Amino acid sequence: MRSRGWAGSTPSSDEEAIARILDAVDEVVTEHGAAIRLADVARRLGVTRQTVYRYFPNADALLIASAMRAVDGFIDQVVDQVSGVHDPVVAVVESVCFAIETLTGDPQLERLLAQRQEGEAVTSLSSDTAKSFCLTFFGRLDVDWPLHCFDGTALGDLTEMTLRTLQSLLTDPGGPARDGAELRRFVTRWLGPAILYPRMASLSNIGAPTTTIAG
Repeated sequence: MRSRGWAGSTPSSDEEAIARILDAVDEVVTEHGAAIRLADVARRLGVTRQTVYRYFPNADALLIASAMRAVDGFIDQVVDQVSGVHDPVVAVVESVCFAIETLTGDPQLERLLAQRQEGEAVTSLSSDTAKSFCLTFFGRLDVDWPLHCFDGTALGDLTEMTLRTLQSLLTDPGGPARDGAELRRFVTRWLGPAILYPRMASLSNIGAPTTTIAG
């Protein structure tokens, strides 16, 4: 951890440094909206941009981490919602639907996902930072992922698809917006097969190399 800067009050640990960086992000977003720059955050903290880069690679990662910290209690709620569920389809679908029903209209998330000015990228929930949070969340579920043929690669792919589904339905829920049983049927129909695919592929040996018989 760098000792210089920090407006004369150096953090005692990396955890404190990260917390203070995210506090600064929250302040900048409140004052100026989600189109933040690392330089703005660094200036508020009295550190160089390189110091912020040590913990976060870009502004998108800062925004995602800030949002995830804000909903940390919410993640505990989702885990409780699917506690005891061992079926990966039921667990993931219910998690996505619960998130949509709970987070729709959340002001901080709306600021995070809002369309930016022309030429500026929209923050993505499928960033590496968001996927890391999602992987940690999946690890807390009562699902035996290896039993359902999920290795590290497959679970990484599922986190991305789950987050893309969540972002799509949060930013454009359609009209009229689905909820309750209708929302769960819709998400199960289209996300469910992706969750089942690793086990289906294993059982049917999909993707196995073919043998060419010489004539």
